[in-house]
Amino acid sequence: MKNKEFNKRLIQLVLPITLQNFMFALVPVADAVMLVVLDQDAMSAVSLATQVTFFLNLFIFAITSGASMFAAQFWGDQDLESMEKLYGFVMKITIPIVVVFFAVTFLAPEMVMRIFTSEDAIVAYGISYLKIASFSYILMCLAQIIEVFMKNTNLVKSATVISIIMVFVNIGLNAVFIYGLFGLRPMETAGAALATTISSGVGFVMAVLVQLIRGRVRFRIRHFFSTPKNIWQNYLRYTSPIFFNQLGWGTGFTMISVIMGHLGSDAVAANSIVAVVKDLISCFCFALSSGGAIMVGNELGAGRLEQGKEYGGKLCRLALYSGIVSGLIVLAFAPIISKNVNISEQASHYLFWMLVMCVYYMVGRSMNSTVIAGIFAAGGDTKFGFICDTVTMWGFIVPVGALAAFVLKLPVLAVFFILNLDEIVKLPAVYKHYKRYRWVKNLAQEVSDLADPNSTDFS
Repeated sequence: MKNKEFNKRLIQLVLPITLQNFMFALVPVADAVMLVVLDQDAMSAVSLATQVTFFLNLFIFAITSGASMFAAQFWGDQDLESMEKLYGFVMKITIPIVVVFFAVTFLAPEMVMRIFTSEDAIVAYGISYLKIASFSYILMCLAQIIEVFMKNTNLVKSATVISIIMVFVNIGLNAVFIYGLFGLRPMETAGAALATTISSGVGFVMAVLVQLIRGRVRFRIRHFFSTPKNIWQNYLRYTSPIFFNQLGWGTGFTMISVIMGHLGSDAVAANSIVAVVKDLISCFCFALSSGGAIMVGNELGAGRLEQGKEYGGKLCRLALYSGIVSGLIVLAFAPIISKNVNISEQASHYLFWMLVMCVYYMVGRSMNSTVIAGIFAAGGDTKFGFICDTVTMWGFIVPVGALAAFVLKLPVLAVFFILNLDEIVKLPAVYKHYKRYRWVKNLAQEVSDLADPNSTDFS
């Protein structure tokens, strides 16, 4: 019976989130396919320009991970009032971050592009993309905050439907704006940016409407201006390590793009396609992490600690199997993908062997995302992820990769191999920490115990 209940809940959560992740991953695929037909540099430019979105999402991921961590436990404890207080506080800290990203990207797009590449043609394409895409950041991020609370209040299917509609709108508008259909002027990379912005607006409006009509937990303006001390103190306490982890890991990951971006346009083109393939194939792994965090968090918040511990073990085994299958899928499609994309012969050669190397990477990514971002985070064990990822990325991957690329001047494929060892290097430490079970903790009870009606509000 326990297995049946686990499987039922897992399917109800993970399958919709997998579909949602797949839909989001299709957006850069559509951009790449439509733009590479026009120009290899145009595709590479958009791939590098979206590193800004990636970097912004590091902040949003930290915010939403912290929100989901507590929301899952509050929902397990049926404490809806605390969820709404958390909702207001999360919105309060999200908006300033998004506005800063918008301002920098809109006002200084060339400076941003020069960080990633020195190729003038790629920079020019990237500028036209960023000037328009910057408007999507605000809409996209606010929609993500809303969807976190939808997923944690049994509205995960609605969130998935919204994502599907957004993707179809994006792909349809991509074709219209990039190629100039229906008598419009072809906009190339700027057209891809405009399609992304409009589809983000559609997603935001739909998320607001669904929450107003069906949501049991809603955004209350009073909680935006005033948050109880026990809520924001605990949120910052457990979310700060996630934030610094994402900042350190994400900056390091961006440095990987910078290193690859300075190895020539062929390396950039191949790496851009590999990144898209990784994200497409990793959809189930990331859904397992998100759904697993909610499931384990619900059990821990309801006080069923042994059940949460048991769920963690099942999720670990699933993560291993899904990682192996994901790696084999990439391996199977490597020759097909490398032979059917409109890139140079040298870039195609790089692409094939980069995809082959992704086999080991996918196993590590599946295990680490499920355990660190899912199971550990569900119980508030967030410091380990920060330490592990920071040491791995900045103590090994970035310096050794830069040394290999710019000092030793190793071949592109050798540099790529080194830059993609991060997920494998940290696996032993992750397994050892998992077996200590420090993540088995009831955060909802902790927040309740610290509640004080006379405590100062955060305003």
